[in-house]
Amino acid sequence: MLPQCRAGAKVPCLRQAVAGDDSVLAIAVCIPLPLVYGAGIMMNALLHPLPAPTTPLTEQDIRAAAARIAGQVVRTPTLYSATLSALTGAEVWLKFENHQFTASYKERGALNALLHLTAEQRARGVIAASAGNHAQGLSHHGTRLGVPVTIVMPKTTPTVKVMQTEAVGGKVVLDGETFDDAYATARSMEKQLGLTFIHPFDDPLVAAGQGTVALEMLEDVPELDMLAIPVGGGGLASGMGTVARAMKPGIGLVGVEAALFPSMYNRLKGLAEPIGGDTLAEGIAVRAPGTFTSSVLAALPLDDFVLVSESEMETALALLVQIEKTVVEGAGAAGLAAVMTHRALFAGRKVGIVLTGGNIDTRLLANVLLRDLARSGRLARLRLTLQDRPGALFKVMEQFNAHNVNIIEIWHQRIFTHLPAKGLITDIECEARDRDQLEGLVMALRGKGYAVSQVEIN
Repeated sequence: MLPQCRAGAKVPCLRQAVAGDDSVLAIAVCIPLPLVYGAGIMMNALLHPLPAPTTPLTEQDIRAAAARIAGQVVRTPTLYSATLSALTGAEVWLKFENHQFTASYKERGALNALLHLTAEQRARGVIAASAGNHAQGLSHHGTRLGVPVTIVMPKTTPTVKVMQTEAVGGKVVLDGETFDDAYATARSMEKQLGLTFIHPFDDPLVAAGQGTVALEMLEDVPELDMLAIPVGGGGLASGMGTVARAMKPGIGLVGVEAALFPSMYNRLKGLAEPIGGDTLAEGIAVRAPGTFTSSVLAALPLDDFVLVSESEMETALALLVQIEKTVVEGAGAAGLAAVMTHRALFAGRKVGIVLTGGNIDTRLLANVLLRDLARSGRLARLRLTLQDRPGALFKVMEQFNAHNVNIIEIWHQRIFTHLPAKGLITDIECEARDRDQLEGLVMALRGKGYAVSQVEIN
């Protein structure tokens, strides 16, 4: 008798074939329409399988980790967002991992690994290569437990990250120009000093700790039927996916990666999309995903895997500040960006989104919020061509006043232009109520004979 797949039709499903059912000779792919795209992941796993993890990750591993770290990390809330639900067409539930002491879920995996150390390993200490949330989580809990923690960072690491890690008890060693250089130094020091290396993601104990995020989400909101999980090295997705699939076999699992760093996306789909660039999502900007985590995700498998652009993550981050009054880093906004961008995939579903962290530079946060105002038409820079004579600017200002648009700054350019000597280019940065009000001003200026253009951002 044919098994019943998630969509309800009685056909052999792809997961059965991936699991090794030799009786499946012809596969009828039966997946709900929004998940058809994800069949590429499962088909690639079928045709080009990754090796099974040597140490399988199980629901029991995650439950044991939860018991082990209980009371030592924050059990963060999972809350319904009515406004984001209305905006996206999905029922949106947010898990606020930016409420952890170091403002990131990374504490969970780091602590679980630390609690597995022997007395001798604790005395010698641990080491890691990280310039981000893993460094702070490991340093905080290592110091709290009396375990010496050494963190190797590239020499190019911003001073603020060095200071944040040292502030929670880590000893920072700066070496090399890239993360790969720092990683090599950390592995060398591990051997020379007899330290225990704790990987930021490619470690079963770390992945089990991260999986407690999904365990709490499904305990608090058991009706969730889909998770949007940010993916970098794969530790969070491996842990969350393992326990979620065990607790609720029919749950949808969607991986989300930054479009500039599609490393796990490439690995699971057998693709070779370019990797690299300046991304807002530093926390998931990984060039090479974990070997262990890749095999776990391939075995689950994920139902779908989507990429989100920089502007999509910026918009999601700004919405979380404006609507939920919560600050997240770029990677922390990736899940919401996916739900907003790939609406058909999530429409009508009860979606759990992890706000993975809140460690973002304040200047970068300010830039993101201002750029979002510009995209929404509330902030603009208008470029006008004027005659360089008395009263020319005053006549332009009359139009701004008539349309109640506030002027923030004005720049004149007389030298580096293609205009005659008596002409000038004027840039006016202004603030409007909304895009309609701004467009009304532009139309009025053009009606008065002015050449007006708007300076665009990506």
